[in-house]
Amino acid sequence: MRTTVGIIGAGPAGLLLARLLHNAGIDSVVLESRDRGYVEQRQRAGILEQGTVDVLRAAGAGARMDREGLRHDGIELRFARRRHRIDFPALTGGRSVTVYAQTEVCKDLIALQLKEGGPLLFEAEALAVEGAGTDSPRVRFRHEGREDVLECAYVVGCDGFWGVARKAIPEELTQVFERTYPFGWLGILADVPPSHDELVYARHDRGFALLSMRSPVVSRLYLQVPEGTDAESWSDEEIWDELERRFETDDDWRLARGPVTAKSVTPMRSHVHEPMRHGRLFLAGDAAHIVPPTGAKGLNLAVGDVVTFARALAHREETGSDALLDAYSETCLRRVWQAERFSYEMTTLLHRSPGATPFEDRIQLARLERLASARAAEQDLAEGYTGFALE
Repeated sequence: MRTTVGIIGAGPAGLLLARLLHNAGIDSVVLESRDRGYVEQRQRAGILEQGTVDVLRAAGAGARMDREGLRHDGIELRFARRRHRIDFPALTGGRSVTVYAQTEVCKDLIALQLKEGGPLLFEAEALAVEGAGTDSPRVRFRHEGREDVLECAYVVGCDGFWGVARKAIPEELTQVFERTYPFGWLGILADVPPSHDELVYARHDRGFALLSMRSPVVSRLYLQVPEGTDAESWSDEEIWDELERRFETDDDWRLARGPVTAKSVTPMRSHVHEPMRHGRLFLAGDAAHIVPPTGAKGLNLAVGDVVTFARALAHREETGSDALLDAYSETCLRRVWQAERFSYEMTTLLHRSPGATPFEDRIQLARLERLASARAAEQDLAEGYTGFALE
């Protein structure tokens, strides 16, 4: 099998890249190790930056998102039993975010790919990327019980942190920057309308809490818990009780409870792999970088990566110049590091570290007081949350 771009992974990054290339008249093949049902059901991010929304619309994949997605013009910060709203459009010149689950993005892009795009092979496990440093890279993969080879002009690894793409970059050429946080997020899905019409980020002495949603009738909520916590060690009632404590305010706001339909713990870490390119192999999304979910950046960073690659390859097709492809890693990493900074700052602003001192607690509160009283501080948060420019 032969194609111009071999794409490993049919998450939102790989699927969107296939769509962008199709629209540019460039052929591709997508290899996905899981079956279609799994890809369309795995729960991941749900906040789309303004730039991501714009890209999906321009790619022809925004119709259902525009019908069913929830536009949010701000978030609420809670601390010391107080509430403070950050108004995104007023601080960013009109930018906002949209709540639309990754599962729905994948469903939309899969439907388009199967209807209009190139081959999308489910249950096709990539085994190795070979010849990344040559002009003819190959992806060895297993599909329908036999091994095959996908010969490419370029390979883009959208196969996540545990995928094979990153392993094809020689270790002596790489640098890894990372931080592991001593806490995680216990997350639940609940069949109950959200208790607030925008996301609520709460800093509490007992730990962080987040009120989010997946739809007007499904709530998504999170609690900070110690690293290594077993989700099943918390009963539903204990989770709701703790959420109530951490969201408490001095007004009459109340948290609505409902049946819990899913429960899991997400570890927290920051990770960047440099470079994001070796020869004709390009890394995108979690294959190259991971952010703690506090800043809602993971999916959006992946979109930035594939937009950068698609533009660079289209530029080469039009002009014969490799300049933008050669600059891929540097271009992406500028945005990646700003997102890492933003996510780190949001995480350290709102989570209470084990063993935090009274001084550190007061510094957190001082930072939150600054956000509640200074437009410049609010604007910096709003600009970071709604998204950094896609270069």
